[in-house]
Amino acid sequence: MTTQTFDKKSGLAFIIAFGVVSLFADAAYEGMRGITGPYLGLLGATGTAVGAIAGTGELFGYLLRLVSGRFAERTRAYWLFAVLGYAVQMAAVPLMAFAGVWWAAAILIIIERTGKAIRNPSGNFMMSRAGSHIGQGWAFGLHEAMDQMGALSGPLITALVLAHHGSYHDAFLWLGIPAALTVLSVIALALRFPFAGHVEQAAPEAHRTSSLSREFWFYAASAALIAFGFADWPLIAFHFAQAKIVSPAMVPVLYALAMAGTGAGALVFGRMFDKYGFAVLLPAILTAAVTTPLVFFGNELVSAVGAAVWGIALGVETSVFNAGVAHLVPEQSRARAYGIFSAVFGIAWFVGSALQGVLYDVSFVLLVAVSIAAELLAIVPFVAATQLKKV
Repeated sequence: MTTQTFDKKSGLAFIIAFGVVSLFADAAYEGMRGITGPYLGLLGATGTAVGAIAGTGELFGYLLRLVSGRFAERTRAYWLFAVLGYAVQMAAVPLMAFAGVWWAAAILIIIERTGKAIRNPSGNFMMSRAGSHIGQGWAFGLHEAMDQMGALSGPLITALVLAHHGSYHDAFLWLGIPAALTVLSVIALALRFPFAGHVEQAAPEAHRTSSLSREFWFYAASAALIAFGFADWPLIAFHFAQAKIVSPAMVPVLYALAMAGTGAGALVFGRMFDKYGFAVLLPAILTAAVTTPLVFFGNELVSAVGAAVWGIALGVETSVFNAGVAHLVPEQSRARAYGIFSAVFGIAWFVGSALQGVLYDVSFVLLVAVSIAAELLAIVPFVAATQLKKV
């Protein structure tokens, strides 16, 4: 029996179809995440609690990717992990409407991140297989751009609901519509492209000797420092609300602006990555370094610029950096590598988010200084990784 596989046409079709799934998913969970900061504040959480909750959610999510990536690689049940993950993640979104206390909302935030963790390494692995035929940067960048169409619409949905009804309860319930469409569309995608999860299993001897390269670990260390210094949106949104920089209804609008920047950044840097290689990621690291002073020191206009810049940097971190992993790791080890890469990233995100939440209640200046220092320090292992790749 001949096993179907990707070519250039089917690879592009798969990326676009997967982008549709992500469009619905992001409309749901980014709409949720865009208002969790103010929502937690309304339920009685402090700045320290908001930072810790955001970081803990990322920690649970990214650490679980270490396990889900390894299990997906061993079982080769990539579609099972993808569909299950989307189902868990999407269930958490409308349930936020019924969280009457901040700790209940915190649990749902962690569940949402957990669902993403279950499906993410498998999804990235399957996209990297399609990307081998159309360019890894273009594959991950195009997917991220479509992803951000949903990320843009979700916060706008919540903004519209809040402006007309002023109810977070109603906003979360409305997000249940794209959540349901996500689950239906990913099941349809699995039925249309079952071969996306089919890969020849490496020989047992290869599994025993296929340790990940030094350049991969330097690359992961650079991503970890970037994550450590990168402010999480719930804390930024909490700041906008607490400092009364913008109205409550404008907070999700700024998040939508950030998501538009994420899509644009992913597309542009993704195309440039395929043409120029790892060098294009250096400006993205420098872009991440300027986000915190803009969002924490700026007025309404400067904060809006900061939100857009934050989104551009996020787009590169969540898409083009993943394309880089596909260049550093062979296909048979890639799901495991994506899990490890994400786990390292997530631990750093947790520590950084928790620390920034604490620093927010102490000193904005210290918060910004720590953030900038971490982003600039990330250049050192990044250069080491790219130099080793050339050897």
